[in-house]
Amino acid sequence: MSYSNIYKTSLQDSENFWKQQAENIEWFNFPKNILSYDEDGLPRWYKGGKLNTSYLALDYHVEQGRGEQVAIIYDSPVTNTKRQYTYRELLDKVATFAGVLKKLGVEKGDRVIIYMPMIPETVVAMLACARLGAVHSVVFGGFAAHELAIRIDDAQPKVLLTASCGKEINKVIPYLPIINAAIEEADHQVDACVVFQREIFQAELKEGRDYDWETIVNSTSQHTYVEVDATDPLYILYTSGTTGQPKGIVRDNGGHAVAMKNTMSWVYGTQSGDVYWAASDVGWVVGHSYIVYAPLIHGCTTVLFEGKPIKTPDAGTFWRVVDEYKVKVLFTAPTAFRAIKKEDSNGLLHQKYDTSSLKYIFLAGERTDEATYDWLTKLLQVPVIDHWWQTESGSPMLSNLAGIDLKKIKPGSASQSVFGFDIQILDADGNSLPPNTEGAVAIKLPLPPGCLPNLWNDTKRFKQSYLSQFEGYYFSGDGGYVDEDGYFFITGRIDDIINVAGHRLSTAEMEEVLASHPTVAECAVVGIADELKGQVPVGFVVLKSGVEILEDDLEKELIQMVREKIGPVASFKRAVVAARLPKTRSGKILRKIMRHLADGKSFNPPSTIEDMSVLDEIKDLLKLKKVGIEYQDR
Repeated sequence: MSYSNIYKTSLQDSENFWKQQAENIEWFNFPKNILSYDEDGLPRWYKGGKLNTSYLALDYHVEQGRGEQVAIIYDSPVTNTKRQYTYRELLDKVATFAGVLKKLGVEKGDRVIIYMPMIPETVVAMLACARLGAVHSVVFGGFAAHELAIRIDDAQPKVLLTASCGKEINKVIPYLPIINAAIEEADHQVDACVVFQREIFQAELKEGRDYDWETIVNSTSQHTYVEVDATDPLYILYTSGTTGQPKGIVRDNGGHAVAMKNTMSWVYGTQSGDVYWAASDVGWVVGHSYIVYAPLIHGCTTVLFEGKPIKTPDAGTFWRVVDEYKVKVLFTAPTAFRAIKKEDSNGLLHQKYDTSSLKYIFLAGERTDEATYDWLTKLLQVPVIDHWWQTESGSPMLSNLAGIDLKKIKPGSASQSVFGFDIQILDADGNSLPPNTEGAVAIKLPLPPGCLPNLWNDTKRFKQSYLSQFEGYYFSGDGGYVDEDGYFFITGRIDDIINVAGHRLSTAEMEEVLASHPTVAECAVVGIADELKGQVPVGFVVLKSGVEILEDDLEKELIQMVREKIGPVASFKRAVVAARLPKTRSGKILRKIMRHLADGKSFNPPSTIEDMSVLDEIKDLLKLKKVGIEYQDR
C-alpha cells in the first residue's frame, strides 16, 4: 500500500489501524479496549492490555535467539572508552539492577530520578525501572541544583540514581555537590541515592544515604519483570514551561511501545539487527525514544555516544563512528552538522572514512536550513530527511517515511504527516487555512498512541497548555504552513513570527537566506522592538573558521540577499557577527532570550543553556553595535 492509502486508513479507521499496529509487539494480555476515555475525558490507548517495556526491549529478543547480538555500543571519545553489550549481557545487568531497586524499597508506581551522564549504566537504570513498573524521570546530568530540586519535589522519587561525575571535552563535572544541594533545597526527601563511581573521578559518599553502585550490585540477585497496564506511566520527562515551572510530560507503557516499534520501521526504515545511532543525550526525549527504547524494542543495535561532533577529537568523529560500527541510520540536530561544516567546510575529514553503510540522515530539533541540507546531501549522497516532533509527541509527527514510501525531499520541509497525526494549519479563530498560508500548527484529537496522555499530577495545566487554544485540537505552539502537495513547513515557535509594520514574517525564512552565504556557519534572526515598525529583524551570524571578510561588507551583502529573496517588506537592515550563539545543551538557539536582551527586558536564563557567558558576550555586542531599543539614539 502507498503512503496516502495507509495514512487515510489511520485517520478514518483509527481504532482498527492501531489494533493492527499493536499486534507488532508482544503482549501478556492483548488489550480489548483500543481507544477509551478516562474520567477527565482524555483519550487513553490500549487500556487493560498487559505488558512490560523492559521485557520487550530485552527478554523478548533473548527468547527469540538474538541474545548474542550486540544491543549497545558505548563509544566515549571524552574518556577514550569503548564497550559493547549483547542483549543477554544487558538483560543480566538490568535484571540485577532491578533487584537493587527492589532491595531499596522501590515498587510498581514509585518514582526514581536518574541524574546521570551518557554511560551504559544510565540505560541500565532506565530499563531496570521499567522492569519493576517504577516510573523513571531522567534529569539531564549537569542541570543546576535548583532545577533538580524542583523535579524532586514534583516527582517525589523514592530513590535517586547518579554517577560521580559527568565529562565534557576538557573538564570533569562532579555530580554529588549538585545532588547534595538539590536534596537540601527540596522539600521531598529521597530514601536513598545510588552512585556509580567513574574511574575519572571518585565522589565522597554520604553515609546513611548513599550506596556505591558496584558494591550493592554485587550483593543483589536478579529480579524478573512485572506486568503493568498499558496506561500505567513509564516515565516523566520535564520540559520547559512558560510559567518557569517545568511541565512533567508523562509517557505510558502501551502506546509508547507501539509507537516506538512502528516508527523504527515506518519512519527510519530499519530492521532488527541494523545499527542505529541517535546522536543525542538520554536526558532529552530523543535519547529516551531513539537511543534507548525504540532501537531495543525493535531489536537493533544502538550507539551510545559520549562526545561532541567536533573537538572529540575533531570534526571527523561522526564519520569515524559511522565507519567503525557500520551505522545504517544517523539521527541528530542540524546544529551538529553546522558545527562540523564550520570546522571542515570542504568535508576533507569525511574522506578518511568509509560511510557507505549509511542509508539515511535524519535531522530534528530545529528547522534544517537549505545550506546545511545541500552540504550534507552533496557530501554523503544519501537522503537527508528533516522531520518534526516534540517532547510531548515522543515520536515524529511529520516525516518522509523511509520505510514505507520515500517521497521527493523538499529542502526546508519536514514533509508529510506520520500515520495517525491529523495535522492542520489554523488561523486565530481555529479555521483551517489554505495552502501556503502561515498559521498555527495543530493536531486534531485524539492524538495517536505514544503521545503524552497528560502532565504529571496536573490535568488542569495540561488542558490549559495544549487543549484550550483550539477546541478539539492539540496546539503545538509552532507556526507553519502546508503547500499544495501536502508538505509542511515548520517556521518555528509562534514567538519566532515577527510583525513588521503589520506584516507577519518568519524569521526562519530570513535565516535560510543568511545561512546560504558562503562565509556563514550558522545564524539566528530575531525580531527586536522598533518604535516605528513594531519589530524589525536583526541577524546574528557566526562565520566559518578561516574566512576573512569585513563586517560592513558582509552586512551589505546579507541585506541585499534578504531584499532579493524575501523583499523590502522584510525590513532587514542589521547583521551582527558573533563569536557564538546562546544555545541549550541540546543545541537549540535561544532566540527568545536574544530578543529580550536586545529589547532590554528582564528574563530568567534557562537551566538548559550550554554556557552562561555567551549571554554576556551577546549583550556587550549589542551595546557595541548600538543594536536594540535601549541602545538606539533617541
